[in-house]
Amino acid sequence: MMLIGRTSLGKRIATASTLSAIALAVLAIPAQAERITNPVAEFAGLDKITGRITTFDVYVDETVQFGALQVTPRVCYSREAGEEPQTDSFVEVDEITLDRKVRRIFNGWMFAESPGLNAVEHAVYDVWLKGCKDKSDVPAPDTAKRN
Repeated sequence: MMLIGRTSLGKRIATASTLSAIALAVLAIPAQAERITNPVAEFAGLDKITGRITTFDVYVDETVQFGALQVTPRVCYSREAGEEPQTDSFVEVDEITLDRKVRRIFNGWMFAESPGLNAVEHAVYDVWLKGCKDKSDVPAPDTAKRN
């Protein structure tokens, strides 16, 4: 005869074993490293006519012009020094055309560890993310406005 609400010893042991296995599996999953929000994105730009590569810093939500391109990072994330590097930035790039119109040519994520994945490839200029920084030698936009 089987009573409702009671389980056999074998079922209870199997359930306990299953729960233990699940708990161990959860503990074995590595914790996600915290993203660090940085105020500065570091870019590299190639002028294909001169063959010159220029490195330049841009503060988040500020715009810097590189040739005919205007580069605006919206966020720049990195990881702690001991973590696997994952540096990315959400970037908007506009082109100033010969008739002085502004045309969006890129809007998306750039990844420093994979510069060819989402670099801006223009007829004359290429731009890619090199990294994110906590500070820059370039004065912050607020400081520059006061001087």
